[in-house]
Amino acid sequence: MNDNHVALVTGGNKGIGKEIVRGLAERGHTVYLAARDPERGRRAVEEMSATPAADVRFVQLDVTDPRSVEAAAATVETEAGRLDALVNNAGITTEWDVPPTEVGAAQLRDTYEVNVFGVVTVTSAFLPLLRRSEAPRIVNVSSGLGSLTMLSDPGSPLAGRAALGYSSSKAALNALTLIYAHALRADGIKVNAVSPGMVPTDQNAAAPFPRGERTVADGAAVPILLATLPGDGPTGTFRGPDTLDQIIPW
Repeated sequence: MNDNHVALVTGGNKGIGKEIVRGLAERGHTVYLAARDPERGRRAVEEMSATPAADVRFVQLDVTDPRSVEAAAATVETEAGRLDALVNNAGITTEWDVPPTEVGAAQLRDTYEVNVFGVVTVTSAFLPLLRRSEAPRIVNVSSGLGSLTMLSDPGSPLAGRAALGYSSSKAALNALTLIYAHALRADGIKVNAVSPGMVPTDQNAAAPFPRGERTVADGAAVPILLATLPGDGPTGTFRGPDTLDQIIPW
């Protein structure tokens, strides 16, 4: 059994996910940097290893491949014996430059495989390890583009930026967050969604609107706080992007 708090971050080899890994490691966590590509994942871990006392470990995990998810869970069980924080950060979009009316079902399925079904696959696999924790936390990295309240407001700048697959998949992820929060409340597992804000990343490089000037550190700040919530912290909420006190409407 690992004496440190143990966390796992999907999509942890770059961008906001990598910064979440770094931040949790700096707080003394043993962090499993989960990535689909072994070469990129190990390279990211090597970079983290330059930080004194950081305990960051690579685990291969493709959220769309149940066998790799189960293998990753088995690795964490063998090495750490439990999981204290699961950060479902992996996500994709393939349609920034495609009008919603031209997005087909096949393209939508590709997005949902990662942003929705992948979250269910990973969460289900790691629930037994989370139940062994004294302070289990699940953080789902969502987006303001998944807020139905904002999307339904014609005056909201987000309404004109919505992408059919990405925005609807994040709305579905928000629903998963609420359902899991209710179902796992009796187990003491706190489940929250977070928007990191508009951080320039590889994922939104093709976005046809300004990507803002937020850094990956800005985007990772609230996810890290949610992954390390105290016992009286919230569950079933949508927070961020700047502070933990900010509540985003569903």
